[in-house]
Amino acid sequence: MQTTQPFEARHLRDVLGTFVTGVTVVTTRDADGLAHGVTANSFSSVSLDPPLVLWSQSLSSRSYPAFRDSDHFAVNILADDQIDISNRFAKSIDDKFVTVSHRPGLGEVPVLDGAAAHLECVKVAEYPGGDHVVYVGRVERIAHSGRRPLAFGSGKYMVAYAHDLGPTALRLGTSKAADLDAIRLATARLPALAERLGDHTLCLSVWGNHGPTAIHWEPSRRPVSDQLRPGLVMSITRSATGRAFAAFLPQEMTRPLVDEDLRLSTETHESPAARRASFDAVLDEVRRRGIANVVGSAPSPIHQVAVSAFSVPIRDAEGHMVMALSLTSSAERLAPDCDGPVATRLAEGALEISGSIR
Repeated sequence: MQTTQPFEARHLRDVLGTFVTGVTVVTTRDADGLAHGVTANSFSSVSLDPPLVLWSQSLSSRSYPAFRDSDHFAVNILADDQIDISNRFAKSIDDKFVTVSHRPGLGEVPVLDGAAAHLECVKVAEYPGGDHVVYVGRVERIAHSGRRPLAFGSGKYMVAYAHDLGPTALRLGTSKAADLDAIRLATARLPALAERLGDHTLCLSVWGNHGPTAIHWEPSRRPVSDQLRPGLVMSITRSATGRAFAAFLPQEMTRPLVDEDLRLSTETHESPAARRASFDAVLDEVRRRGIANVVGSAPSPIHQVAVSAFSVPIRDAEGHMVMALSLTSSAERLAPDCDGPVATRLAEGALEISGSIR
């Protein structure tokens, strides 16, 4: 490796830029209660015991006095769809938070919604570092959303992927596919489960090349329609089955289809970012309840009647989602309550099937 002596500041910046980092927005609140935030890729872990992290800030930053005098700061590790937030907090503008969803954290410091992760810290030390100051914080609270983090290097935003799979990981994710034995065992349990659930149609689905794909239908005495075809590909954003996969599979696997589905959606006049935020809120609720649902108000393009549906994950021994178990019925015959008896029995059935394939 060749070096050049002496070197210019621009050359040093270019060399340092080859070190690819994540992107954070560090936030605090001053003595007057005003929120401050800056984009920083100078964040680093220091120690696990005690839990310490550090980041550095330019002495010329408008928010330097606020961070200097505050006892708390939060490190928001941005997700890969938050480039606009990174750019916003990199600017010298007065109210950076006006269009950014956030909530109060430790010390009332703003914590940004939608981040890949965040750490809420108490400042324990600061050290001079040339034209910067280095802050050390003790981590008090953390959270991790599972979203893929945003990366930055050589002056450009980047997408991170697993090295052992290469870029293919962005398409395939890390979840395991259902094998034939698992599908056979799951299918064998559907008739008895259908009897317990009443006059509703069951569907077993896997994640296929084009997204959520039906592999087996178990019709009831009152089938929802005559369109119960294996191989049917369902919408990832508008079907209960699709929402279950989107919620419980790795986002690397589902995000391209979700983005495309939202882009093509004509149901709302929201911006793509607003559609994504709305759908992310739906997925958060699915994860909280452990079950996805849709409530039919207009005829389904597949079944030609208004349908409602529930969907739950079937998992392997390692806890990975390998299939979805869904229940569909005409909207007039299926109450949409995720805590109701039908949804509860469906979730119990998925647990039984998961146990049988482990």
